[in-house]
Amino acid sequence: MNYSWKYQPTTPESREAAEKLAAEIGIHPVLALLLHRRGINDAHEAKKFFHPLLSDLTDPFLMKDMDKAVDRLNEAIGMKQKILVYGDYDVDGCSAVTLVYKFLHSLYTNIDFFIPDRQDDGYGISTKNIDKALAMGVKVIIVLDCGIKANDEIAYAQSKGIDFIVCDHHMPDNELPPAYAVLDPKRKDETYPYADLCGCGIGFKLMQAFAMNNGIEFSKLTPLLELCAVSIGADIVPIMGENRILAYHGLRQLNSNPSVGMQAIMQISGLDNKEITMNDVIFRIGPRINASGRIQNGRETIELLIERDLKKALEKADIINNYNEARKDIDKQMTEEANAIIDGMKNLDSKRSIVVYSDTWHKGVIGIIASRLTELYYRPTVVMAVDGDMATASARSVIGFDIYSAVHSCSDLLENFGGHTYAVGLTLRRDNIKPFIQRFEEYVETHITEEQTQAILTIEGALDFKEISKKFHHDLKRFRPFGPGNEKPLFCTRNVYDYGTSKVVGREQEHIKLELVDNKSNNIMSGIAFGQSSRARFIKSKRAFDICYSIEENIYKHNEVQLQIEDIQPTQTEDYG
Repeated sequence: MNYSWKYQPTTPESREAAEKLAAEIGIHPVLALLLHRRGINDAHEAKKFFHPLLSDLTDPFLMKDMDKAVDRLNEAIGMKQKILVYGDYDVDGCSAVTLVYKFLHSLYTNIDFFIPDRQDDGYGISTKNIDKALAMGVKVIIVLDCGIKANDEIAYAQSKGIDFIVCDHHMPDNELPPAYAVLDPKRKDETYPYADLCGCGIGFKLMQAFAMNNGIEFSKLTPLLELCAVSIGADIVPIMGENRILAYHGLRQLNSNPSVGMQAIMQISGLDNKEITMNDVIFRIGPRINASGRIQNGRETIELLIERDLKKALEKADIINNYNEARKDIDKQMTEEANAIIDGMKNLDSKRSIVVYSDTWHKGVIGIIASRLTELYYRPTVVMAVDGDMATASARSVIGFDIYSAVHSCSDLLENFGGHTYAVGLTLRRDNIKPFIQRFEEYVETHITEEQTQAILTIEGALDFKEISKKFHHDLKRFRPFGPGNEKPLFCTRNVYDYGTSKVVGREQEHIKLELVDNKSNNIMSGIAFGQSSRARFIKSKRAFDICYSIEENIYKHNEVQLQIEDIQPTQTEDYG
């Protein structure tokens, strides 16, 4: 991919503020500038950022309907009514269901959980599943990570004597569902000060409120924070504000005292005796939790996550790992087929969006394919799995473009849809696929900016190798966990040269392992450039080049700094600032 490098703008005022903060807390000015860009300008704010406190979590009762939700739970428990915890089949939904079920089940046994089957039940709430709940004698359903648009279904449940507590974080319609309580910080009338909680985060806030109301110590909730960290990472929500507190302490829980189910997932993922980072959550733990709902049924994931016997948990984790391997095979085949369709498109270069569909695709994998195609072609992308007269689709976006609004503009063609700025799920009739493609492209073409169609690497600052010390790396690690709103910073170094020992590596000789020097120090810096072996000849030509990279820890050599090189370009003459 051809990247454009974009440098974060600095002003004399921002440099002055950063230098003052750097002197105050003893960190490198470039790192102080990172804090300044995150709105942190004094030592007190920096301390709260580097060491988030659980005591700084927002009062859950500030959320609309929280008091009603807690009252209804208390009533149900007092009257020994059956409670059902119901959620989506993705990582966020399964984690949320596990969190709420585990906590309430430790206090009350007349409770069960339910995850819809992706193939048989589809997404969200259905009258069929409400009827199942009726047959079970359920009186209260806590629905997590879905439900905000299930107005008709919830009205049906209400007519049958079932009360719903909706815990969702997706955009609601103008009219809220007629639930007993609707917890969604994206409600138009919401005054809760943090709008970016994931579904699991809202489930946690409900349990926090329930615990406060019933005099239960917060420490009883702490083990559940691991589920918040997994959801926050997998659902790609901002990791600032309240999410940062939940993610920070959730990762601590994963590293210090994970649940039996998580231990099994970590072991099957090759994460034994390793510090778990948000990268591990996103690329190893999350996909395995997701695999059950994508390939089989998400209930198996919940059963693993609530398991207390490690031997049984490992057996269940092995099954889910097999689902993940099967998912990879399906994923590879679908990606190849999607690329073949795109290669055959007319006027591809002039299109601002990509929409592909097939009757043979597995709808459990379309979200992954949409994300991959978005990264590859850098355009808003929709992938559809067609089954009979209906199509199930996932949409993903490029940075800065609101794909929810783009899908909403075609709402008259859709059976239903839901999501947020960068990810949307939708269903439509087969007859509406071609009109949707045309309307979606027209919307994207008229609303996307030129910059949003380019693959851009945003660089926080230029460094010389002598500045990348162990202390610099230690201070940089204090910014973790990284994610949206607190992206892992990219730096650049100009005028670097191959030390003479760089080489192509990998099973297919697709990567470059580098040893580099710059022209301002004698430091030899090691690095890895994944998938960039085509640059090897240029690197070995002894010409100067510029690199854009993140700073990592070499997992094979503990505490040794390694550059993960995102792009390599011939040295330019202009000043980078």
